[in-house]
Order: sequence, then C-alpha cells, then structure tokens
Amino acid sequence: MPDRLVGRSFVIDGDVAADIADAEAAITRLNVEATSLVDTESLARILLRAESVASSRIEGLEIGARQLLRAEAARDHGDDPSDVAAVEVLGNIDAMAHAIEQVRPGEQITIELICGVHHRLLQSTGLASHGGTFREQQNWIGGSACNPCAAAFVPPPPEYVADLMADLVAFSNEDSLPAVAQAAIAHAQFETIHRFVDGNGRTGRALIHLILRRRGLAPRMLPPVSLILATRSKDYIDSLTAFRYRGPATSPKAQGGVNLWVGRFATACTRAVADASLFERQAQAIELEWRGRLGRIRARSSADLLLRLLVGTPVISVSSAANLIDRSFVHTNEAVGRLAEAGILRQVTVGRRNRAFEAPDIIAAFTDLERQLASPEGDTRTSEPVRRVPRR
Repeated sequence: MPDRLVGRSFVIDGDVAADIADAEAAITRLNVEATSLVDTESLARILLRAESVASSRIEGLEIGARQLLRAEAARDHGDDPSDVAAVEVLGNIDAMAHAIEQVRPGEQITIELICGVHHRLLQSTGLASHGGTFREQQNWIGGSACNPCAAAFVPPPPEYVADLMADLVAFSNEDSLPAVAQAAIAHAQFETIHRFVDGNGRTGRALIHLILRRRGLAPRMLPPVSLILATRSKDYIDSLTAFRYRGPATSPKAQGGVNLWVGRFATACTRAVADASLFERQAQAIELEWRGRLGRIRARSSADLLLRLLVGTPVISVSSAANLIDRSFVHTNEAVGRLAEAGILRQVTVGRRNRAFEAPDIIAAFTDLERQLASPEGDTRTSEPVRRVPRR
C-alpha cells in the first residue's frame, strides 16, 4: 500500500538535485537546439519509435528495426501483420503517439487519458477486453500463477486502486517539483499501484512523457529513456523496489529510496539525450551524403522533401510518401525512382504483395542507436550490450 503523493514532502539530496538539473538541461537542448540538424518531425517520429520499442523490450517483446518498420508499412497498406510481437509493439507506438498528442504544455493529465493510452496499447491483442479498465482482481509479479505467496511484488488490492489513481493524477498535475523528479516519482507510483491487468509497464512509461510534455520540458522530442532503463534493467527494478519502502514516508529509508530512484532516472534521461543527439548527427551525415549522390536538388521539390522524410519513415510506398510530402503520385513516383537509382532506396515487398521502398542507411543507423544504448559505455566496440539487441 503506497502512501499518497499529494501534500507529501520530498527531500531531494544535493547530488540528486544536480543530476535532475543536468537531465532537464539536456532535454531542453534536445528540444530547442539539436533539432536544427534534421527535420524536426522526422526526428521526433524515429525517437518515438525507439522509445516504444525499448519500452516493449522491457516487457520481453523482441523485434528488430527492419522487421518492425516493414510490419508498420504492411499495416498501412491494409494488411494485418502476422508477427505477434510486431502487432504489440505497433500498439505501443500508437499508444505513445496518442498520449503525447493529447497533452500540451500546461494542460491537465486525466484518468480518462491514461485509460485511453492503455486501451490503444491492448486493442489489437488478446487482452483487448481489458483495455482501459481498472483491474477487479488481485494481481502480482513473479512467483506462482496460482497464488501470490512467492511473488516478488504484490500491488494494492483492487478496491484501493481508484483512490490511489486519483491521488496520482492530482500529483501529476502539480508544479511543485522539477519535471524530471515529478515524472520519476509518478512512474514509480504508477508501477506500484499496478492498476491494469496487463500493460502497466508500458503505460507507466508513457506517463513519464505525458508529464514531461505537460511541464513544457519536452514539447517536441521524447528522450528515449526506456532504451537506457532496458539496458540497466536490474538497476531499474532495484530502484523501483527501493521506492517501495516500509514505514512512514518521512523515514530515512523512504527518503533514501526516493532519491535512489530519482537519481538513477535522471541519469538515464541525460544518457538518452546524449545518444539521441548523436543519432541526429549521424542522420544529418547520411542525408548530406544522399544529397551528394543526387547532385543538384530543387528546394521544396518532391526529392528534397522525400530526403527529409526518410529519417523518420525509412520504409515507404509511393502512395504513403505522396501523402506525407503532400505531392502528387506522379511527382512522388519520379522522386522515388530517382532515389532508388542512386541507391538511397531499395525496393522490398511488405505484407502480401505490396511494393515498398526502404532506406537501408537509416535502418542501420536506427539499429546502431539501439545497440549503442544497450552498451553500458555507449560503444559496443569496447562495451558489449548487456541485453539482447538486433544484429547489424
């Protein structure tokens, strides 16, 4: 049974406060300065995918970048992807995109919004009937499926969930703490309440970005913090466990648990931003190299717009590209042909028999980003990934 958050006094240690300040400065730079290199919307789209893939990976859903992007393209053509993991990860992307579209700086986070995120998360799965609804039974993590006696964690009984969630939402709409600290505490509390039958982790990580967006810290770019949490999964779980103290909220153990979790979360945010910025520079270099291959390109032409689009959408069809760049099918088809001749695009088949094109350079860079974030030192050449990652 977690203590309520509203009205509670949080004492943040000095070193943790410094980590929070570093994280907030990094996220601000990502949203204000770094986006001058690559088209803002495209970069935001690829970072959203990276965050959703990692959040799903924490729950054991393994999928590579190319596999996911082709499944997404097949779905856009009206085909149902046959890959169960891809369907669930696409649901996570949809849920995350829906979440951040619903909250602007200064607007309120509501229980209905959180339920809507969860509904989208589960709507294409076998648990769709549970989407967006409070659990009405006791659940637990670990141990036996028969009873919670050997469980690693047992959340509050279902009759307490509604009141705890009302307190959590009220806390999420306050402005008394730094945004990163607030997002960290709200996420830990959400995971402790464990309000849904399934999908609590992914919904709780979406709540992080709802708060950062509401506070105006991340209005355009999501720091892919789940990629770091997935890499440091043991620290992630241990920190959440420390947050779930026993005794009064004012005890040294309670304050120590909060500081341990918030400090590790803030550090993860800073690392996520650093690697996202590196990916942006890599994407810029790729785009410049493409433009060198094509030679002279007229500004705002279909080819010019398409080159910017490919960073965020590396698998396209002519029809989908025409819609995204708002040009005719004929002009888009000519541009796609030109990019294919230059080796920038490669024709593939997605779904049943749908013709599509993919940009291998961006898919490789996206894969490298995930591999890099899985390395404790940020470099797989000197520090092996500590979790399963897609091959190059």
